[in-house]
Amino acid sequence: MANCCEDKSCEVTALRERHGRVLWIVLIINLVMFFVEGWAGLLAHSTSLLADALDMLGDALVYGFSLFVLARSVRWQAGAALAKGGFMLVFGLGVLGEAAYKVFYPIMPGVEMMGLIGGVALAANLVCFFLLYRHRSDNLNMRSTWLCSRNDLIANVGILLAAAGSYLLASRWPDILVGSLIATLFLRSAFSVLRQSIQSLRAPHSEIAGSVAIRPFDTSHNA
Repeated sequence: MANCCEDKSCEVTALRERHGRVLWIVLIINLVMFFVEGWAGLLAHSTSLLADALDMLGDALVYGFSLFVLARSVRWQAGAALAKGGFMLVFGLGVLGEAAYKVFYPIMPGVEMMGLIGGVALAANLVCFFLLYRHRSDNLNMRSTWLCSRNDLIANVGILLAAAGSYLLASRWPDILVGSLIATLFLRSAFSVLRQSIQSLRAPHSEIAGSVAIRPFDTSHNA
């Protein structure tokens, strides 16, 4: 036991366990909010809610991926990142398609539902933000997850502004614009993850070890 603590393996193990607990909590929060916002977005015909539900799913994938790679090889990391990128791409294109449909077939979103669920999503992300805050400097993995949560707060504020704009202007356009912006940034992240994971899979094993550990935790859609 003394040798364990002398070489810091005890501290590393304890830190990893704390990271695992926090990641599980924020994973569950984001997964629940994905279903809540997705359901509300469909009922309210809100592009911005659907886009933020997509972002919640993306964060859940990031947190789940962070847990998954704790004890996996670098080749597994690259393969999982490729699957995540493909999943993100499909959902992102789906939200943009919904936005395009509403451009040609006008549907006024339910602003009351947007405001209510947008507020709930903001509260959920605040919980995640403060849970991850104390671990933001532990390593790159935890910093990337914290950045996701920190910058998701901006998207939540955007939904509330879209709800207010749609209400004041009696227009569908604030919702469409905010939703399209969130989905576009999400697609940018998806393409980045796909590109990096493909490059990592093609690279020699020694190069993968030095790159995949960082790149799959892509937060470009939130940075």
